[in-house]
Parts: sequence; structure tokens; C-alpha cells
Amino acid sequence: MVRHVTKDGNLAGPRVLEHLVDTVLSFEGDRHHALRLLRVVKHRFGSTQELGLFEMTEHGLKGVPDPSGLFLADRRKGIPGSVVVPTLEGSRPLLVELQVLTAKSFLPSPRRSAQGIDGGRLALLLAVLQQRVGISVHDADVYALAVGGVRIVEPGADLGLGLATVSSIVGTPLPPELVAIGEVGLGGELRQVAHTSRRLAEAARLGFQRAVLPFSAPDPPAGIEAMRVGTLIDAVDRLGMLPDRPPPRVPPRR
Repeated sequence: MVRHVTKDGNLAGPRVLEHLVDTVLSFEGDRHHALRLLRVVKHRFGSTQELGLFEMTEHGLKGVPDPSGLFLADRRKGIPGSVVVPTLEGSRPLLVELQVLTAKSFLPSPRRSAQGIDGGRLALLLAVLQQRVGISVHDADVYALAVGGVRIVEPGADLGLGLATVSSIVGTPLPPELVAIGEVGLGGELRQVAHTSRRLAEAARLGFQRAVLPFSAPDPPAGIEAMRVGTLIDAVDRLGMLPDRPPPRVPPRR
């Protein structure tokens, strides 16, 4: 059976076709990357949280046994604006590198580019950095990228994206053995996300030693040191990236 797929990835028209079949699978991927993802949209007799990852090679599709290792294979350490974020695709934890590049803008409206990242989450984090952390981003072009062709839509990458943005602005690289997990609210507060323990276990398997976490997050596994913070500004300060703020202006006496 053939059905048109909309830009949002949903089947167009009435949902009669989905009601007729027992399983609906979505096979997606960027044509410029070798990674392909097989998602379960509907499964009448099982879970829809499973995800299959394949690599397109010259001999056809091959399964990827270690997708986190594939995403981090070409990672360069010591570069400002780079951070590793443990995400969750279905029921499988994946470690993805986020990169942010900022440059002074000469346009009336600075550019905001997000590839593999939700543009709305990026705009939210930039506003939080401007108002809650005191990092000036109103006159900077911001380019954010999820390396490897994967798309991150969950809020668990908020903390890592915010730290990578500050790292690019101040020119200070984040520790290479560090991962960041947490959702950022409009007040700059950090909240834990689902399945934090599984994400940290995957990070420990790949040799990461430190994790920036909200206070409410569970304890990490052996081999990972937890850096617990309550707000985004606390995380930036603990990592030594908080710029010196000018003293408050005192109005003259009349």
C-alpha cells in the first residue's frame, strides 16, 4: 500500500490506512549522511519505543551495533562550542555531539541556524542566556548543529546546548570527558529528564568521567562524577565560563 507523507512525517489524508494495518514503520535519514533510522510509528501487538539504526554502505544497508561510537568517532577535543549530550531515541540511549558556532553579526536581525536541533528550543535558550545568565547574544549569529545527521527533539539536550553556546561565545572549551543532561526552564532552572540512569550508563561505557546534572537527577554509575547544579547560570559558573558583570549603576543623588 502506498500513501503520501507530509512534511511533518505523517501519512496524508484520512487515517484509514493506519487503522487497516498492524504496523507502521518510518524509514528516514539525511541523504548527505550514511545513517538511516527505522522508527515504529504504530505496532498493534508491541512497543513503539524501539529504534533500528543502519548505515548505508556500498554493499547496502548494514546494522549499526554501536551508534554512539559512530557519532563520536571523528570528534575533536578542546574546541570551544562542542559538548556531548546523552539523548534517548526510542528506548536506546545515544551519545551525540552538539556544536555551536557564534560570530558577531552585522545584520539588523542576527541569523539563527539549527540543523538537527529544534529551532524553537534554540531560541528559548538564547533568551534564557540573555536574560538569566547575562550572556549577550542579541548581536551574534548563532549556528547550532547535531553532528552525524541525527535529529534531537527532546528537551534533555537543553543544558548541553546552552553550555556549548556559552563556550563558543567566551572561547573556552568544555572538558572533553564531560556530558550534560537536563531541561532548562524559562527561569533558568534545571529539571531532570526521563531515563537519566540509562543515559549515564551509556556515557560511562564510552569512558566519560563527569556529568552536569540537576539536583533531582539520580546518582550516576561508578566511574562518573556528578556536578549537580540548580540553574543554568550555576552550571556556567562552575565550569569557569561566567564573564565578569559590570557593577550595578547607582543613580546620582539630586
